[in-house]
Amino acid sequence: MNREREIYKVTLVGSAANVLLTAFKFVAGIVGHSAAMTADAVHSLSDLLTDAVVLLFVRISGKPEDCGHDYGHGKYETLATTLIGIALAAVAVGIGYHAATAMLFWYHGGTLPAPGMLALWAALVSVAIKELVYQYTVRRGRDLNSPAVQANAWHHRSDALSSLGTLVGIGGAILLGDTWTVLDPLAGLIVAVFILRVAYKLMKQGLDELLEASLPDEIEKEILTIVNTFPDVHDPHHLRTRRIGSRYAIELHIRMDGTLPLAAAHARTCEIEQALKARFGDRTHITLHVEPVK
Repeated sequence: MNREREIYKVTLVGSAANVLLTAFKFVAGIVGHSAAMTADAVHSLSDLLTDAVVLLFVRISGKPEDCGHDYGHGKYETLATTLIGIALAAVAVGIGYHAATAMLFWYHGGTLPAPGMLALWAALVSVAIKELVYQYTVRRGRDLNSPAVQANAWHHRSDALSSLGTLVGIGGAILLGDTWTVLDPLAGLIVAVFILRVAYKLMKQGLDELLEASLPDEIEKEILTIVNTFPDVHDPHHLRTRRIGSRYAIELHIRMDGTLPLAAAHARTCEIEQALKARFGDRTHITLHVEPVK
C-alpha cells in the first residue's frame, strides 16, 4: 500500500463532500435567511482549505531522507496539523464574532430574520454527510498512522457539530416563532466554542511535536518494558523520545557485560532495535548507546 496515495484518496473524498456542501450551504443560508447556516458554509469552506494543506504537506513529508534532512521530512506533516488547528481557531473566532454581533443587535431591539425550511434541510443533510466523512477519514487516518489525516477528520467532525448546532438553532427559531429567532445566532456561538476547543487540542499536539515534546508516558514505559525483556541487558536509562511526523525517534542508554565481545554486543543491540521496530514501525529512528556494567 502506497501511504501517500492512500492519504490523497482519503483527503479527496472529503474534498468532494466539502465542495458540494459548501455550495449547498451558501445557497441555503442566503435563500433561507439564516446567519447560522451562512456561518456554517464558511466553516465548510475552511475545510476545503485544510484539505489543500494536507495534500501539499503530506506530499512533502513523504520524501525520503536527504543530505539536508537526516531524519526525513516528517515534521511537515506535523506542521500541517498545526496549521489545521490555527485554521479551525480562526473559523471559530469568525463564527463567534458574527453570532455575538447578531445577538447584540437582537438584544437592543433589532429584529432578526426567521430562517427558512431550506436552511433546516441543509443542516440535516450536512450533519449526516459530515459525520459519515469523519468516520471514514478518522478510521483511515489511524490505519495510515497519519496525524494530519486524523486532524483533518476532526475538522470534518467539527463541521458536523457546527451543522448540528445550526440545526437546533434553525429548528428552534422556526418552531418557536419570531420572538426566538435569536436561537439561530446563539447556536452559532455555542458551536464556535466547541470548534475552538478542538482547535486548541490540534495546535497543542502540533506545537508539542514541533518543540520536541517527549512521547506519552505509556509509550516510554512500553519501550523500557521491551528492552528489559532481554536478560543480558541491564539498567536502561537516559531515555529520550520524540515524534517525527508519523514516526517515533528513540534514544536510549543500556548496560551490558563489559567482557562481551564487540560482535556479541552489536548483535544484541540489533535484536533490541528489531524488537522496537516490530512494535513501533520499521521507520522508527533508534539510537542505542552501550555501556559496560559497573
